[in-house]
Amino acid sequence: MQESITNTYIPLESLTKTNGDNGLSKKLYVETYGCQMNFADTEIVNGIMGKNGYSPTENIDESSIILINTCSIRENAEERVYQRLNEIRKYKKQNPAIIVGIIGCMAERLKRGIFNKKSVVDLVLGPDEYRKLPSLIDNLIDSGEKGLAVKLSRVETYDDIMPLRKDGITAWLSVMRGCDKFCSFCVVPYTRGRERSRPLEGVVSEVKQLWAEEFKEVTLLGQNVNSYSSGENDFADLLKSCAEAVPEMRIRFTTSHPQDLSMKLIETIAKYDNLCKYIHLPVQSGSNRILELMKRNYTVEHYLNIIDNIKKIIPDVSLSTDIITGFCSETEDDHKMTLNIMKEVQYDGAYMFKYSPREKTKAWELGDDIDEEVKTKRIIEIVELQKGISEEKNSKLLGKEYEIIIEGISKKSDKMLFGRTDGNKTVIMDKNGTKTGEKVTVRINKTNSATLFGEIIHKN
Repeated sequence: MQESITNTYIPLESLTKTNGDNGLSKKLYVETYGCQMNFADTEIVNGIMGKNGYSPTENIDESSIILINTCSIRENAEERVYQRLNEIRKYKKQNPAIIVGIIGCMAERLKRGIFNKKSVVDLVLGPDEYRKLPSLIDNLIDSGEKGLAVKLSRVETYDDIMPLRKDGITAWLSVMRGCDKFCSFCVVPYTRGRERSRPLEGVVSEVKQLWAEEFKEVTLLGQNVNSYSSGENDFADLLKSCAEAVPEMRIRFTTSHPQDLSMKLIETIAKYDNLCKYIHLPVQSGSNRILELMKRNYTVEHYLNIIDNIKKIIPDVSLSTDIITGFCSETEDDHKMTLNIMKEVQYDGAYMFKYSPREKTKAWELGDDIDEEVKTKRIIEIVELQKGISEEKNSKLLGKEYEIIIEGISKKSDKMLFGRTDGNKTVIMDKNGTKTGEKVTVRINKTNSATLFGEIIHKN
């Protein structure tokens, strides 16, 4: 899943009240690092805390509780959190009563070690322990005892917790948690536990609620959504149920694993207009030898067969992927195989990374034997190749028309708006009297490797 950083804010003025124990108003500030699952988890935390009288704020200066929702997928993700904790230290110096917590994957991976390295931290909670957050805070205020809760669960899905979201156009919705794949490079099974799925009825009910709250698009999330299982229902059944429940709502999903992506799922995506014709299918490497070392449980041939089926059944599909370069023992020939599969598939986009060894994973035992200079050279080649492919593919869209849901003001200019195509391509356009949430038809008149630019033809 793509990494990013944000803070979250939901106005709950009616819940704002004074905490007499520490003299601070019960204001909660959550800063979120990592993938979409972390963003969805932050909304769950806000839901839990809101029920306990806490009011989320986007202003860290007025908060009494500062939580950092963390990622452990790569070393630099954790280093960013440590740097941020150093910056947050000043708030603790100004008022020692302020509570600072680390939650999420980094908390689960490092556990009590976070207290030892950074004493500014008062609370450490893993992804399956968010229900304990209010009681741990109360105990900290009453006794001064730091809180630690990092037990992984086989059953926790937070299905009964209604996330608190910002008003908006798009929403994240977790349909399952954890992963059973145990890829040799990945810490997710150790930080998020084993797979467990929410009941289909609960997911469909929440999708309907999102539509009632005027959200126009939802992305169903899971570390491996293809493994979703609820009774006799698989992920294709869940997509079908959601598509039929809210036929006017756009529905996306991420992330898929090639081992489990079925023909039934491909056919379901093709059948329903409101299921976006976009599939993110991580390949990681174009070398069967490296894939075996990664314990990905598929071959290049199997992967390409899936891609062929997708393209045949969904001709206008957009495809993206994840690629790791510089994995243990990767040779120049292995690297060229990765370049070759990129050329063959012609991805619309890719998330590309240098290998970062993580403790407790199987790959940790193999050693990090590829020189950093070699990794850098290879990642540059991969990025440049993908940039060229994306630029060429996007240039072929000139003159084409797409229905776009306007998602907000463009970062490029406050005079421009942005939205996405069904295939997840960002489109920038003039305002032309339209506003966020409206559906418009846009004709593409300019492109580059990352973005489409267009003019609004009419409102839909």
